[in-house]
Amino acid sequence: MTSLTVNGHPLDIRIAPETPLLWALRDAANLTGAKYGCGDGGCGACMVLVDGTAQPACQITLAEAEGRAITTVEGLSHDRTHPVQQALIAEGAIQCGFCTPGIAIALAGLLAHTPAPAPDEIRAAVPNLCRCGVYPRLLRAATRAAAHPAATPMRT
Repeated sequence: MTSLTVNGHPLDIRIAPETPLLWALRDAANLTGAKYGCGDGGCGACMVLVDGTAQPACQITLAEAEGRAITTVEGLSHDRTHPVQQALIAEGAIQCGFCTPGIAIALAGLLAHTPAPAPDEIRAAVPNLCRCGVYPRLLRAATRAAAHPAATPMRT
């Protein structure tokens, strides 16, 4: 059994420790916000915060996650009021929605460590692929979220 903290709550998962964290979250914890995209960590669809840092959940095993604090998009807020979520909506940076959870997590992780990021810092910290092309609106959303006083520290 693997023990970790997910969205502020202790969680014991009884599946093979070599299972990718993504599948443990989706299948064992029923947290489906992180999406399977590429399987090699390149697309960002499965981003979660691991001890406050955005990482692709497809590249972390359950064993590697043991004892760590994991935040999924479901843990940013219970009612979609996290400043990053609100900024993405306000700037129209959501199209089909597949990449949105990973982008929200990457932005939340960035703002937790860099309260006023420059455009180059945003681009580097949010490597997520978006087939709908929301990148200009994403930069505006990141700037909007950074200006919100509740953007940091992250709420779980």
